[in-house]
Amino acid sequence: MRAWTYLLVILTFCLTACGGGGGSPGTGGTPLPNPNPGATTGALVVAATGLPAGVNASVRVTGPNNYQQDLTASQTLSGLAAGSYSVAAAPVTAGGVTYTPTPATQSAVVTAGGSVTATVAYGGATVSVSLSEVVTNLNNPTWLTAPAGDARLFVLERAGRIRVVENGNLLSAPFLDISGRVFTGGEGGLLSMAFDPQYARNGYFYIYFTDPQQNIVIERFTAGSNPNLADATSSLVILRIPHPNFTNHFGGQVAFGPDGFLYLGPGDGGGAGDPNGNGQNLNSLLGKLLRIDVSAATAVQPYTIPASNPFRNQAGRRAEIWAAGLRNPWRFSFDGSLLYLSDVGQDRREEVNIAAADAAGANYGWNTMEGTLCYNAATCDRSGLVLPVFEYDHGSNDTNGCSITGGFVYRGRAMPELAGRYFYSDYCRGFLKSFLATGGSITEQRDWNVSGIGNVVSFGQDGQGELYLMSSRGSVYKIGRTPTP
Repeated sequence: MRAWTYLLVILTFCLTACGGGGGSPGTGGTPLPNPNPGATTGALVVAATGLPAGVNASVRVTGPNNYQQDLTASQTLSGLAAGSYSVAAAPVTAGGVTYTPTPATQSAVVTAGGSVTATVAYGGATVSVSLSEVVTNLNNPTWLTAPAGDARLFVLERAGRIRVVENGNLLSAPFLDISGRVFTGGEGGLLSMAFDPQYARNGYFYIYFTDPQQNIVIERFTAGSNPNLADATSSLVILRIPHPNFTNHFGGQVAFGPDGFLYLGPGDGGGAGDPNGNGQNLNSLLGKLLRIDVSAATAVQPYTIPASNPFRNQAGRRAEIWAAGLRNPWRFSFDGSLLYLSDVGQDRREEVNIAAADAAGANYGWNTMEGTLCYNAATCDRSGLVLPVFEYDHGSNDTNGCSITGGFVYRGRAMPELAGRYFYSDYCRGFLKSFLATGGSITEQRDWNVSGIGNVVSFGQDGQGELYLMSSRGSVYKIGRTPTP
């Protein structure tokens, strides 16, 4: 009798300890009956397969009671409330290869006292992108943008015209033409525009250009009753920055940040080496990143100073300044809570600075520093200066480039495996390159081997987050996946 009792105890223990389940991709597994009626929680085993060593998976598990857990490898999640869980996996890219998960989404039912397995199988394929020409015969295109969700493209021509591309056709009538009052000498011209975050409601957009006196001008206009024509009489000058003496280093970018404020990046005033010392002069708006509030702009008060600007109410310092120490920030962009700010170098280095969008008062070093090098000196005082996260040397005879053209972090839908990659080019070399910035490190540097497009003037982003680049040859190219033969 005692032997039978002992045997029943052993069998009960085995059933409790060894209960589990399995399944095939797409179903999340079939849970076994609850082997422990007293249990109130269960377990989910997420198995990620097919990735080489050192490459992280990208899996998110969600479920009852607002449960959410992000996983980078196979893992057992225990203590889960009984119910249905969603296991969603995203593609990951490493070494030029994209690993696609199968299935991308599946369900797994966790039972109290039970265990269920969801398998995510990754398969690799080489990523390849190419350029497709979408607009030709433009007069020196400098910028491309669109309101969020809008299918049109708005392309700027340096002479002072904004052109509209609708359904693949370049409309003959410009959206706006201010060519009669734009200075196009040197590096001047109509250089960028930004749609107001409330454009759908107020119709406001802002342009950055140089006037006949070589001033940098930020001006607001309003869309007309015809959505493809702006109201040319609606001009409101927001800011005019004197830029005497030289015809280079006007900067050129205007953009709204995630905080709703307007940012702009004037260059240092021109000349070689910042002869007027504007980059480090906090009483000058040149060689800076500026931040202003235009939400209640009027002719009497076209902008106000945000309360969190670092030099607000400080004597001898311009309150508009958000960051200093820039040479020629031709292009910058925001990616969520991050700012990607490229700065054109002098003789040796091209740089990209990456900072939190709310990091006020950064000094990026020019003209004490050029990238991570002391400028024209064996040593220099680097205290308080922010060094670039990424840079490259010009190389002998500028073999690597001479003037960075900053772009955007990709967040479109057409190529989800490239999400998070920052695309950039160089005016002198016309390449298309990208990198991934994670945890303060630069990884996955990639040359996409495009050619024959001429000097790359600028990148652009449409209303769906897809990326474009503009060539000095008058063409606009869309960056997309290489078609399968």
